[in-house]
Amino acid sequence: MKTIYVDAAASALKPQSVIDAEIDFLTNRYANSGRGICTRANNVDKMVSEAREAVKNFIGAESLEQIVFTSNSTDGLNRIAKTLAGKTVIVSDLDHHSARLPFEKHCKTLVAPLTEGLCYDWDKIKGLKADAIVITAMSNVLGVPHDIPKLPFMTIVDAAQYTAHEPIDVEKSNIDYLVFSGHKIGADTGIGVLYQRTAGEPVNWGGGMYQATGAARFEAGTLPLTQIAGLPAAIDELVKARNGAWHDLPNYLRQELAKNPRIRFVSPKGARITTFTIDGMHFLDFGAMVGAMDICLRVGNMCASWLHKRLGLDGSIRVSLGPWNTEEEMDRLIKTIDGIVK
Repeated sequence: MKTIYVDAAASALKPQSVIDAEIDFLTNRYANSGRGICTRANNVDKMVSEAREAVKNFIGAESLEQIVFTSNSTDGLNRIAKTLAGKTVIVSDLDHHSARLPFEKHCKTLVAPLTEGLCYDWDKIKGLKADAIVITAMSNVLGVPHDIPKLPFMTIVDAAQYTAHEPIDVEKSNIDYLVFSGHKIGADTGIGVLYQRTAGEPVNWGGGMYQATGAARFEAGTLPLTQIAGLPAAIDELVKARNGAWHDLPNYLRQELAKNPRIRFVSPKGARITTFTIDGMHFLDFGAMVGAMDICLRVGNMCASWLHKRLGLDGSIRVSLGPWNTEEEMDRLIKTIDGIVK
């Protein structure tokens, strides 16, 4: 039986074009970057520059120097937190652990007020005294994209979930920092992006950045070149798939699951992610049962313990879809859930 993979919010499946690009690089074009003068090394430098260009266009950045390659969103957020050490930063209960813990470690933090509907209360937030704010552009539990208004402090955006579903323009949005992970959009693990509107001082030091200029100043050590080779292909595939039929599947799934009286939705109607609990059943028990039936979804606190605590929950069940999912898979998923939750 084919596995139904509905855990895109944890990590997206990889399009064949990404796999092919990485295999081609490893088989035919491998060399290190920023350290050689042979033809291969020069071609790898060009590959890195072209990947940076693809990211720049993907998020609407102004220059290549604003695009720094990291290992993932967590890495980028930790770098920002170290840069702002000692400053006052607003965080929120919508945050993933990676978007809040680094700032609690290195900075003074305030918790942002939220509305009853668990959206940012921008009017109250604007009245806070702070140097910066971390905005979770889309919660990995609620699946609702948030607009980013102009604010009186530095704006740091965790777009790890958002970029898979919505286009973003960092210049028009007055964003100072933005992070996302390649593996959430169909690229490999080990590659992330840190956008910084204005370059500060590096927090990582070592080979490759000594006397370097531009983004390379912030990229100490050897870059994840194989992962970078696949990143432009992932971006191309995502942009093509963004308006595909899979975006309608969460609404169909919710409509059918709503017929089961034991299911209680955590995510609101219209959300890009379907999160719920089941009356009388522990989320871990449910996860074990559907997992035994070749369905891969997420159960637990989703690295979002503050939000679950606010909701009075220990954990929940999450179904998150990608361009590979079909209506036939949703029908099998619904049938499986109904068979477990009678």
